[in-house]
Amino acid sequence: MGEKEKSDSSKTPSLEGGTETTKILETGEVFAVGASSHLYEPIPEYEGRHRWDPNAEWDPKDEKRLVRKLDWRICSWVCVMFFALQLDRGNISQALTDDMLKDLGLSTNQYNYGMTIFYLTFLCAELPSQMISKKLGPDVWIPIQMVSWSLVAAFQCFIKGATGYYTTRALLGLLEGGFIPDAILYLSYFYTSKELPVRLSYFYTASNATQILAAFMAFGLLRMRGIMGWEGWRWLFLLEGILTCLIGIFSWVYMPPSPTQTASWFRGKDGWFTEKEEIIMVNRILRDDPAKGGMHNRQGLTLRLLWKALSDYDLWPIYLMGFTLLLPIRPVMAYFTLNLRNLGFDTFQTNLLTIPAYAIFIIQLIVLSRISEWINNRFAIVLFYSIWLLPLFIALAVLPGDVDRWSKFAVTTLIIGYPYVHSILVGLTSRNAGSVRTRTVGSAVYNMTVQASSIIGSNLYRADDAPLYRRGNKIILGIIAWNAVFSVLIKYYYIRRNKKRDEIWNAMTQAQKDEYVATTKDDGSSRLDFRFAH
Repeated sequence: MGEKEKSDSSKTPSLEGGTETTKILETGEVFAVGASSHLYEPIPEYEGRHRWDPNAEWDPKDEKRLVRKLDWRICSWVCVMFFALQLDRGNISQALTDDMLKDLGLSTNQYNYGMTIFYLTFLCAELPSQMISKKLGPDVWIPIQMVSWSLVAAFQCFIKGATGYYTTRALLGLLEGGFIPDAILYLSYFYTSKELPVRLSYFYTASNATQILAAFMAFGLLRMRGIMGWEGWRWLFLLEGILTCLIGIFSWVYMPPSPTQTASWFRGKDGWFTEKEEIIMVNRILRDDPAKGGMHNRQGLTLRLLWKALSDYDLWPIYLMGFTLLLPIRPVMAYFTLNLRNLGFDTFQTNLLTIPAYAIFIIQLIVLSRISEWINNRFAIVLFYSIWLLPLFIALAVLPGDVDRWSKFAVTTLIIGYPYVHSILVGLTSRNAGSVRTRTVGSAVYNMTVQASSIIGSNLYRADDAPLYRRGNKIILGIIAWNAVFSVLIKYYYIRRNKKRDEIWNAMTQAQKDEYVATTKDDGSSRLDFRFAH
């Protein structure tokens, strides 16, 4: 699994026309050098068509400065929006530390049912939301989602029992479900396939940095218990919902539709980027992935295109990996704060004690995302995830019930601080899609499989197995073993797929290769000159 993939390609292919030597591009890129440039010309409706120039050249230093500008203008705000999502969908953990279940008369099983409802509606919203986002544009649809879910999140302050709990969980799932694939689609408009995984590491870092900030916020907000006769968790839901609603409203005027559509009354009549910067942005994106020029950013997917994207069987191994990948950590995360309370820590100690776990998580996320790109081996890191978890869950399965509470805290903290390979697989899904339609659908389907696993994971710890959850932890050990084996099998699958294409491609004459590039009906990842990243 440690063998680095080989490439005989240039990172900035020439598109000047003629019949130069056709080359296979680096893993994840989708077209070959050599055919006339018009073969890679974006459609007239493409929003950046006026900046397309196959002969454009630029100083790499200018591109680096531009990417830094994109990080500041685009990626940073996407991270802020993810903060809003994570705050509203994750603050139930802080609410639990303030005896929310007791105040509402709910059992842990009813809590599980509510989380199952949330994950089910979250899952169901993924693909429809992507379809809407592709039609309206992420810059329009994402703010609508944010304002809508923020209002529901704030209204949780009024729930009285199980019915209100279940209802708000269902609505939150429906309204939040599409945000992550929508945001990934939006980022793909601005970043190349090699840059996206690192930006996704920032994206998911924001998610868990939220947990740290939320712990400090909860430390103060939960102390409002008694004001106006309300429990602290009601104030938590209300005030944090108002905060995220304001972020959603600001997103409405902040987010530009695309690299060449940044001018507005808020962003300035000239926009954020110069003509030269727009030329660099458009051409570097299209040279990395010409398929992005095949649709404009307000073009919806027809049912035929949807079915074609779903039929791309080469992405299904990643989807299946998503179904089992995060199952082991789901119950531990869901019960993290409850278990800390059961160990004897009070409400405020519990919230502060969650911080080390999320700090470890963030460090691993940032470091391992980069390592996976440096060594050009994503599934080696996925395998490491299972190796990390295995001894920790063995400890949970065999530790005696009277073990020191700090030992249990240490084991649980290391589990929550696990290597977050999910972001690597999200980037891999986008990279191996090979077309805008498949990238749009694939991001949603992958997240749907992950959310489907959440439904199972939220029910692995049952009341009759409490407080040590021996049965649940033994089941988890089996899942960890399967994840380790499956990560190796998927790696082998993509190696074999690339090898078969190499055999066909290398057996062709140069004239046959040029003719294939000029006349093929294959598109996206089905092209003979496409190679899968792994």
